[in-house]
Amino acid sequence: MESYQFDNLSIILNKEGSREFSKVSYPIRYGRFAEVKTPDYIFQFNLNGEIKHIQGRGQSWPHPAEWLKRTVANDWIYFSVGSSYSSVYGFIGEYYLPCLSYPSNSIIGGNPFDDNAVRSAFTAWQKLLLKIKALTSSFIPQSLRDFLILVTESHPKALRLRSHELHNLIGGRLTVLPPDTRHVDYDVIPVIVADGCLYNCQFCRVKSGQGFAPRTKKNIIGQIKKLKSFYARDLSNYNAIFLGQHDALCAGTELLEFATKNAYEIFEFERSNLRGAKLFLFGSADSLINSQDALFESLNCLPFSAYINIGLESADPATLAVLKKPITVEMVGEAFARMLDINRRYEKIEVTANFLFADDLPRGHLSSFLELTRNRLNRFYSKGTIYLSPLINGGAKDVETKREMLRKFNEVKILSRLPTFIYLIQRL
Repeated sequence: MESYQFDNLSIILNKEGSREFSKVSYPIRYGRFAEVKTPDYIFQFNLNGEIKHIQGRGQSWPHPAEWLKRTVANDWIYFSVGSSYSSVYGFIGEYYLPCLSYPSNSIIGGNPFDDNAVRSAFTAWQKLLLKIKALTSSFIPQSLRDFLILVTESHPKALRLRSHELHNLIGGRLTVLPPDTRHVDYDVIPVIVADGCLYNCQFCRVKSGQGFAPRTKKNIIGQIKKLKSFYARDLSNYNAIFLGQHDALCAGTELLEFATKNAYEIFEFERSNLRGAKLFLFGSADSLINSQDALFESLNCLPFSAYINIGLESADPATLAVLKKPITVEMVGEAFARMLDINRRYEKIEVTANFLFADDLPRGHLSSFLELTRNRLNRFYSKGTIYLSPLINGGAKDVETKREMLRKFNEVKILSRLPTFIYLIQRL
């Protein structure tokens, strides 16, 4: 770690954060990064010199434990402690609420990006870039100069172009990440093994509209090698991959094993600044039911902890009909039973499931959900998380409606015998 002081500017290079992702109720940073402090802000940069976090220090900042985070896709997220009428951890399984700068399905929190103090933080960052650029022409150690040049080159326009480069590399923006990626602070390297999905359900707002089509091994290995160059110095701050897009489980044992083994080796996860490599992917009821045990035995032997998220949506026939989801109640029940069985048999795999949550679904939706998650289970199970995805029609709900939905969620959560949280859709 190297520390430098220039008037009211404090700079630390190669600062060490935590090496393991944790559920904690205070701000925590991971891996290795650089930090610049001013009287009003803390700015943190990744190893490529790209801004990653901004945290206010003054009284005007909304809360001293809240911060902004920029994703590799150049989206800004504000991490909030939540409002007075909500318990964030009970709702999402995390101590901080991600407030997104783009439309999503959130029924919690407001829009901090309208706050003058938050908007001022972006202005302060751009002013900081000018100060840093002036520093690079002064007499400073070469290691500091090299890093500050990286910072000045990572200006807003350059970061926008970088995000386009990422999306071009993998074949488009990822409209949704698995909810389980919250376990790694949503910091995953995306590798696309298959495009489209089996169903393209009418209600779905993140569907691609494409039919399911696996990528070739040549395409996958090409992505991995290009991604290594793209992440460059900051690759060592990652230990997780997302195999996309919407039903990677359907790609089968051979392709999944090929992608994960090559990603682990080429990304050099054994040398990561973070311990415990993790793998995330989506699956469908069909792909879960039809997958052979050999696939899960293969995943269980990989150097990853694997999370497979399955979109079930409802166990009620009337609701499935309204949603125009082309599966049957019997398939939902079979997939749910398979999920429980896999979670019991394989130590390094957790299958999780998504169900919809709305105030205008058929009456049988919630009762059928509780039939699965309570009546069929004889005790509470810590493995097999259930995510309820708010289906918000016609734009944002008013505050009273959101509160009523959260009240109903708490009732359902108490009755469920599996961990149950709200699914906040994030993109990449």
